[in-house]
Amino acid sequence: MAFDLVLSGATIVDPSQQKNEKGDIGIRNGKIAAVSDHLEPDARTTIDVSGKYLTPGWIDLHAHVYAGATTFGIKADALCLATGVTTIVDAGSPGWTNLRGFLEYIIEPSRTEVLTFVHISSIGLLNSMRGEMEDINNADPEHTARVISMWPQHCVGVKVRQGAFQVGSHGVEPLRRAIEAAEMVDTRVMVHIDKGVALPSILELLRPGDVVTHCYQGKGDHIIGDDDRVIPEVYDARKRGVYFDLGHGAGSFHYGIAKRAVELGFLSDVISTDLHVYSLRSPVHSLPETASKLLNMGLDFEEIVRQTTMNPAGVLNRSDEIGTLKVGSVADIAVFSVEEGYYTFTDAHGRQETGPSMITPHLTVRDGQVYYPEDVKDEVAETVRRAEEMVGITGVPYGAIRDIKKVR
Repeated sequence: MAFDLVLSGATIVDPSQQKNEKGDIGIRNGKIAAVSDHLEPDARTTIDVSGKYLTPGWIDLHAHVYAGATTFGIKADALCLATGVTTIVDAGSPGWTNLRGFLEYIIEPSRTEVLTFVHISSIGLLNSMRGEMEDINNADPEHTARVISMWPQHCVGVKVRQGAFQVGSHGVEPLRRAIEAAEMVDTRVMVHIDKGVALPSILELLRPGDVVTHCYQGKGDHIIGDDDRVIPEVYDARKRGVYFDLGHGAGSFHYGIAKRAVELGFLSDVISTDLHVYSLRSPVHSLPETASKLLNMGLDFEEIVRQTTMNPAGVLNRSDEIGTLKVGSVADIAVFSVEEGYYTFTDAHGRQETGPSMITPHLTVRDGQVYYPEDVKDEVAETVRRAEEMVGITGVPYGAIRDIKKVR
């Protein structure tokens, strides 16, 4: 047999190759072996995906998956495989003191590829009740850099949260220390923006390749100024090569901010979920549903795919490995339909919008292995159950603006 698997008849959307046309994909030994307008059915398995969209596997650049070790963490593996996500990046749940556990208990057993930012706070994001940088002594650039240098295949940068709740009276000093750690090992910083620390004071410190997450948050100190325009410092940062990530979460996506930014032509570089126990059941659900909010705001499907494949791969400097369907790359593939109907979407502040389109997963190929949503539905249900159990223990965290009854 020429191929182990052929996926035939879909519209292939791969922004990394400027491809948007019908065709077939051939897979052999877990790699993309051929991309063509037609492949002979010389394969052990052929799956007809006519009428669907076939894209590179999606990359969720911001989630929290340190299940059992933090109050935020969910068991994300099955949910990813059910929704077209083949690579998921934890946004700083582990610090240097508990990174080894993350490697052994989260990354090693996962079918999905899991990567992580290492928090500048040595304790990471242990729970939602205390600001991890209220005590500046938690910031440890040397040890943070050391563990990243030990496991560079898994550690993709340094995370820091820059809201008043997280940093107390320390302003941008945690960010300065995160950048110090990142410069020791030539990596990037992802910075969470929030109310209480002026956004210009954050942006002026960022370097090319650094990432601002929660770019459409509406809690204060956000990208839209008093004149209802995107503030100049945001454009200056983008010109320098700073990336802007959506990072929806339980408190960090505001329809008013997002719609105004899109209206002004300021699009995020990356669409991500900020999935965790407090956002999973509502209002995030999944990366395709999060992306559907942008689709219904006027972004075309190819732009959605760009922000969930090629762009996050570029942020991670892994464009030759993931986020692409280039021959020779790992066979990470997502197949979707775009269903038409009447859908209601909710932001992190309880505001609802309706739209006619929903991106719906059909199947996921991870490292050449096929998964249908039905195959992992029981695991997904268990993921939701455990998340609800943790919410029941801890309640709604600071910043999550919604009714607890909607979560339980």
